[in-house]
Amino acid sequence: MSVADFRRWAEMPVGPKPMLSVVVPTYNEEWRILPTIGAIANHVSSLGFEWELVVSDDGSSDTTTDLVGALGLTNLRLIAAPKNQGKGAAVRAGVLASRGRYILFADADQSTPIEQVDAMLRPLRDQRADITIGSRASDGAQVAKKSLLRQTMSRGLQVAVRQLLPLGLSDTQCGFKAFTAEAAHQLFSLQRIDGFSFDLEILYLARRHGMNVVEIPVHWIDAPGSTVDPHRVALGFLRDLIGIRLMHAGKHYAPAPTNPDRYVASEGAVS
Repeated sequence: MSVADFRRWAEMPVGPKPMLSVVVPTYNEEWRILPTIGAIANHVSSLGFEWELVVSDDGSSDTTTDLVGALGLTNLRLIAAPKNQGKGAAVRAGVLASRGRYILFADADQSTPIEQVDAMLRPLRDQRADITIGSRASDGAQVAKKSLLRQTMSRGLQVAVRQLLPLGLSDTQCGFKAFTAEAAHQLFSLQRIDGFSFDLEILYLARRHGMNVVEIPVHWIDAPGSTVDPHRVALGFLRDLIGIRLMHAGKHYAPAPTNPDRYVASEGAVS
């Protein structure tokens, strides 16, 4: 990225419908949010299209929102929830406020480096997919520094997904997913789960609405400093998984307007 690329993005407002919106959910990320914004701006500004960055804060009790607000970047928008509601709520707020033709959400810890957005956008721009999801389990993926506990829990939860809510996907929980604007706004307006399991509900709804999902193998590293309790998250995940099944069985979700046979789960490759 040249200095001119960054200054253009930082100072000149993009049009009402930029090519890409990058949504970053945050909660008490004061020690890494500035490097994350820098990494995202460094790469995406070099891609040659208009884009915006949406930081969606989930009621942080530290200085995260102060730091973001003080940057004064023209095409960075901050959405701050008055209280902590959950990652799913933060991502939903950011996605529904996004104006881009394509919308990517990426975790603030940059476990999946932003440089992989190029591969995520390609199937969307080629109209081969409505959604692309980063996968740590597909051929070609690389995973580093993932603890044995997290590996074991991840495998167990994916087994539960395959048994209770088969979606034909190898990894539903990687925090790196991209959508066409139409798909994103439709799905997130229907989303009900506010916690960490929201990804699973979004992908269930995508299948229900006949959307085409492509998995992209990603390079992923277990970033240090996570405040997430894996045991609590696992229990919540199982609770939400059962809840989705019950809501499905009870027909609590709105009827799908499209042909569910159109849904395809397939894999791409990082180039």
